[in-house]
Amino acid sequence: MSLRDKLSMPVAADAGKAGVQQAILRDAYKQLKEQMHLKLLDRFDLTVLESLPADRLRQEIATAIDGMLLDEDTPISGLERRMLVRDIQHEMLGFGPLELLMADPAVSDILVNAWNKVYVERHGKLELSDVTFTDDRHLMRIIDKIVSLVGRRIDESSPMVDARLPDGSRVNAVIPPVALDGPMMSIRRFAHIPLKMTNLVDEMRSLTPDMAAMLEGLSRAKVNMMISGGTGAGKTTLLNILSGYIPETERLVTIEDAAELQLQQPHVVRLETRPPNIEGRGEVTARALVRNALRMRPDRIIIGEVRGAEAVDMLQAMNTGHEGSLTTIHANTPRDALSRLENMIGMANLNLPHKAARQQVASAITVVIQALRLTDGRRKVTSIQEITGMEGDVITMQEIFAYHQTGVDGDGRIIGHFQATGVRPRFAERLRAFGIHLPDHMFDPSRRLA
Repeated sequence: MSLRDKLSMPVAADAGKAGVQQAILRDAYKQLKEQMHLKLLDRFDLTVLESLPADRLRQEIATAIDGMLLDEDTPISGLERRMLVRDIQHEMLGFGPLELLMADPAVSDILVNAWNKVYVERHGKLELSDVTFTDDRHLMRIIDKIVSLVGRRIDESSPMVDARLPDGSRVNAVIPPVALDGPMMSIRRFAHIPLKMTNLVDEMRSLTPDMAAMLEGLSRAKVNMMISGGTGAGKTTLLNILSGYIPETERLVTIEDAAELQLQQPHVVRLETRPPNIEGRGEVTARALVRNALRMRPDRIIIGEVRGAEAVDMLQAMNTGHEGSLTTIHANTPRDALSRLENMIGMANLNLPHKAARQQVASAITVVIQALRLTDGRRKVTSIQEITGMEGDVITMQEIFAYHQTGVDGDGRIIGHFQATGVRPRFAERLRAFGIHLPDHMFDPSRRLA
């Protein structure tokens, strides 16, 4: 059956036959789109296209497609024609089928497990989307397009890559031979308009107004903080929000593996690590960037995520005048976060005794904030703990606020409440020195808030 015959098939009355015909039509549409795309690539000079404004280029593509459809007398409806123009514009100017998902503000993660299996996360819940690629080659072409935008490469000799899209979204791609079932990709998206603390308190109920006021005070009073949590728990979002309370007069230096922080201050210097080139040279590690940042006269250093030997230099910076520094770490509890940090110090091969490493941690970091994504998809700040020092070889901590889960309702939503522990933190004195007063009722354990 020719492409023209497939496109002009009448709709069958029988449900079974109609389903088969729909599959044939989808196949015919994909075939037509591929043909049009290849013809456009032959017709247009790509170097000239790159010099045209995006709106003009979209119009040129639409005009060319209309001309080709007219020349070949292709039997498609007006709706199909608009879809065809849109999809080919996405192929040539954007990221193909992913453009529809990237335009959806409710989508926070796009997970491409295979060319025909694309999952998305909306409001904390994963669901299978109806978006597909044509085949593995089509998916690979989009991956190449994404990584080339930031000067990265992906091939058999380097089958994994981290990159970022122009809108700040973070991309990870893995291809064969590492990926057994074909190329795969995950995209972590970020809001175009950064969230504010009021969003977390009033809309998402991620923490209480008292907790928010205390965290704002800690940020203004230049207290070193570490945000702990699992993947997708909202660590980077919270880091962005806390950095928004830093006075505009301070100079900030950010260090990240893939730049994703959205700081709003005017005086920000952004640094990003670089992987080795094809010859294994030119790598710039997070540790090298932290060391260099110390020579850049920063008031505060913000590390997107601490995950290796750079922990040593970060702690030394916090201990030598760069107060108010912030970072995140992957860990399930505040105590686990400190253990991970101690292990990272060992990765620097300094042969520090365990007690000396723990003393570095205890003197550098004052507050650990634990973030968690609940089973119903919501994010909560489940614990805020203060590091109070050392007792023997153990770092001592006291919890200020906690979230207590009490059950699950009929819709699968977590039931629980926030509660102060009754402990008045030692850092209250520092906040008072900065003109920030925490009322006593804030720490009353008898007050339970949803």
